[in-house]
Amino acid sequence: MPAVPTPRPLNTPEELHAIRTAVREGKNPLIATDVPRWEDEVGVSRIINRRVLELEPLPTPAQVLGELSMSQQSQDLVATSRDEIRACLYGQDDRLLVIVGPCSVHDPSAALDYAHRLAALSRELSGELLIVMRVYFEKPRTTVGWKGLINDPDIDGTNQIRKGLLLARKTLLGVLDEGLPAATEFLEPTSPQYLADAVSWSAIGARNTESQIHRQLASGLSMPVGFKNATDGSVGAAVNGCFAAAQCHTFFGVDHMGRACAVETLGNPDCHVVLRGSSHGPNYDADSVAQAMRDIRKTMPADSAAAQGLIIDAAHGNCGKDEKREAQVVREIAQRLAAGERGIVGVMMESFIEGGHQSAAPLSELVYGKSITDRCIAWPDTRDLLRELARAVGARRWS
Repeated sequence: MPAVPTPRPLNTPEELHAIRTAVREGKNPLIATDVPRWEDEVGVSRIINRRVLELEPLPTPAQVLGELSMSQQSQDLVATSRDEIRACLYGQDDRLLVIVGPCSVHDPSAALDYAHRLAALSRELSGELLIVMRVYFEKPRTTVGWKGLINDPDIDGTNQIRKGLLLARKTLLGVLDEGLPAATEFLEPTSPQYLADAVSWSAIGARNTESQIHRQLASGLSMPVGFKNATDGSVGAAVNGCFAAAQCHTFFGVDHMGRACAVETLGNPDCHVVLRGSSHGPNYDADSVAQAMRDIRKTMPADSAAAQGLIIDAAHGNCGKDEKREAQVVREIAQRLAAGERGIVGVMMESFIEGGHQSAAPLSELVYGKSITDRCIAWPDTRDLLRELARAVGARRWS
């Protein structure tokens, strides 16, 4: 059997320039240049990858986890917080789960500044709230736009994914060092191999809640997973996602050495529904919550996390992406919790140091601590809202 040729190194900058010049001129770079390709090296026809300019190897997950390893203290925090989140979801802990933080991380320094502030408040309110910081690195786009820190860490279209992966992991480790558990949304099916060990709660977003790939992914994740209702408002899609993710699956994936493999999972019983509103309007009101719980209990086993309660995302369709309205939504939820309403086990908020948002641009051109994606509640207002939620939990206990 002939030996498999070793793939050639990455193209040089000069070769990449020739490829991109051909593309700009409307030519097929596979035949319009003399740049060698890996297909030539291994004897594969150039008929494949007709629209792929370059395949850049990344470090394996094992390499990244080895170089940016978690301390024992951080490992203990992740393990403990995952159990605490489960306890809130199943009603064994009557604290309110609160997932709060920037819409997306674009400036790791500002994110860690926010984490430092949130950690102090978390310790103050730990008797009533289980606070988990929202640390999102991947942004699904309706059409096109900035795809998040992992894809484009320099916010300039250069798409330095290797740099973004390392920055994302360093940021997660920094949040854990502050004593805060972290939450994120998993978008690419490979990124969890680099990050999931440092995450205590994760989400499957509204655009992916019907995706078989993401349901399979959730079935193997080691933490609770929230499925958001679909963009059209369908709660059934999220319920079906929870049901599917609770089952065993076998699918294509990569291991920690970066090798293609068949992944077999046990299923994740800790999946639950997140109401985030839709293009048709909000769904955080008491009637919507009650109807969603009826729909969930028709499909999910009585002892599942989903059947116990749900999380309300005060942002997105529930506030029309208006941070002032989002704050009012949180206050309304607090009033309902204080009055004894059941079925709500958690709240999500988009919050950053500065309120509102700004257009994406390289970091040196941006206002510090201000979102470049969705509008966020300012830190002073966030602090007040978290204290209101804590008082509401206290009132609920007495009621």
